[in-house]
Amino acid sequence: MKLELISFKLCPFVQRAIIILKKQNIDYDITFINPMDPPDWFKEISPTGQVPLLKADDEVIFESSVISEFANDISKNDLHPNDPIQKAKNRAWIQFSSSLFDELFNLVTGDKDTYTKAKKSLFEKLAKVESVKDKGVFFNGADFAMIDAAFAPIFMRLSWINEFTDNALSLSEFSNLSAWSEAILAIDAVKDSVSEGIDDVYYSNIEAREGYLSTLLVDE
Repeated sequence: MKLELISFKLCPFVQRAIIILKKQNIDYDITFINPMDPPDWFKEISPTGQVPLLKADDEVIFESSVISEFANDISKNDLHPNDPIQKAKNRAWIQFSSSLFDELFNLVTGDKDTYTKAKKSLFEKLAKVESVKDKGVFFNGADFAMIDAAFAPIFMRLSWINEFTDNALSLSEFSNLSAWSEAILAIDAVKDSVSEGIDDVYYSNIEAREGYLSTLLVDE
């Protein structure tokens, strides 16, 4: 089966699928487009007009969570917990994690008031995750799972922002999440899930947005 992912370089949702594909040793190609000016061929095959999108031979699969699940389904190893209850809880927290990107967007683009509110909301959500995080290396313990891939783009962006600023979004108050973030970001499949130099692109994106966060940037 020939797989082709279609997205843009900074998309956190396609990053989740890439991590799963890499962890499962599945071959794929990736094509980057400008989502603000997508090519006509993309408009013709995308039901929503949004990325990411996966072409599996001649079939089109859309919605990032579905793409990630598909990548897991066609693999020999299941990256979900075996227990149905734990699997359901993982899926629920994966869904919950997607809402954190709303706060990240507002943190990057908003004025000081918007930034302050977004940071408060983000840390309230992180506190909820902290309270349910297993004491083991990853979310469920020793084994990397789908939920770890889901949180990876969040932790990577928080790491970038803390590197670009004086730890404006430090996770130090969350001992479980801090350790979890370090473990996830050390995984090769996570490190290799983004293009080289993408952190510089993210820095430039923060600058270009001219929100309050851009005033906290330190010289590189």
